[in-house]
Amino acid sequence: MPIRDTPDSPRRRIIEAAIELLESGGPDAVSTRAVAAAAGMQPPAIYRHFGDKDGLLEAVAEHGYAQFLESKRAQLDPAPEDPVEELRRGWDMVVEFGVSRPELFAVMNRATGSGSDAAHRAGLEILRGRVRRLAAAGWLRVDEELAAQIIQATGQGGVTTWHSTPAERRNPALLTVLRESMVAAVTRAEPTVPAAESGPAPAARALRAALPDDADVLSDAEQCLLREWLTRLAADGGTPQN
Repeated sequence: MPIRDTPDSPRRRIIEAAIELLESGGPDAVSTRAVAAAAGMQPPAIYRHFGDKDGLLEAVAEHGYAQFLESKRAQLDPAPEDPVEELRRGWDMVVEFGVSRPELFAVMNRATGSGSDAAHRAGLEILRGRVRRLAAAGWLRVDEELAAQIIQATGQGGVTTWHSTPAERRNPALLTVLRESMVAAVTRAEPTVPAAESGPAPAARALRAALPDDADVLSDAEQCLLREWLTRLAADGGTPQN
């Protein structure tokens, strides 16, 4: 479980000092000596709370994820009227965060510590919830796992491309085009099953999305087997496999 800090705790002061240095001077500015000085402490405090610089950066990533998740949950609609617009809003929020806070975004994406992993998984659950609602409403064009990967890849790729482009050549239209390309790749124009996509695959995607996690009708083994069958049907378009 991640450690919970009070706003004025020494650990929180160190993390916030590290984030300020990271965002003003990049990763090279986050030395243990510089962070300790910015937090008004001695360098041994860094090692006592975080072990080493890598541990500090993991805590920075965890803190960044916690802030980001708080903002995402504040805008989370458990029953959106338009799940496609919800998808757009979620994608825009991730990209806006990455564009406005590139150094922290990069550290969050590189983080592998247990605390940041937990926060990252929570963020992925929000994304998967959005994808599941699309599938249940008949909007999803591809398999849920592939949809989530496309959404992540276009968001992270958009942020990376934005920052690797000289400022004078950056065009906001790039992000809009990427977002709409992502929407077109994972959703259908209408929440119906067109003739070209009739068959088991769309039905399997919708049924799998609608399955409750704790169904009493099926045993755990039956639930697992049914999900496996539906996943195969959804992924391969319902083509029989030899």
